[in-house]
Amino acid sequence: MGTSNTARWGPVEREARRMQAADPFEQGVRQVQVVRLLGVSRQAVGQWHAAWREGGREALVARPNRTHFHLTAQQEQELLRGLRLGASAHGWEGQGWTLSRIARVIEEKYGVRFSVPGVWYLMDRLGWSWQVPKTQALQRDEEAIAAWRTRTWPAVSHPPKP
Repeated sequence: MGTSNTARWGPVEREARRMQAADPFEQGVRQVQVVRLLGVSRQAVGQWHAAWREGGREALVARPNRTHFHLTAQQEQELLRGLRLGASAHGWEGQGWTLSRIARVIEEKYGVRFSVPGVWYLMDRLGWSWQVPKTQALQRDEEAIAAWRTRTWPAVSHPPKP
């Protein structure tokens, strides 16, 4: 079985190869024969055939990958202003933002799809952190915290051996 290294091919060449497979599919040629004819992997032909069966030739046309698009600087600033309003302003219960929620807001508002890790990288770059809140609790007692660190924590972290 002949397979080729398609990593060097651009989107135009890959689309042309898929379109070459459409004619044999329409003629009822078996997938294994298409593999031999085009010199590609069985997995590729299987995926192409499934797509062709679902949507015909149109399903084999290259589509732009929306995950590679980015927000403009203006959109990023607009997003930050919207996020500062809190999650409840966007229809969720509570004020907490999750990466999934932010990804959904970005997709609905700007039409750009981000993966959850992609949102994490974006928010990190924009100075947002899920780990450290920007404000501290009003009830925070610095003296009690210092006492706990100096008295309680050493006793708990290194208990005396019997």
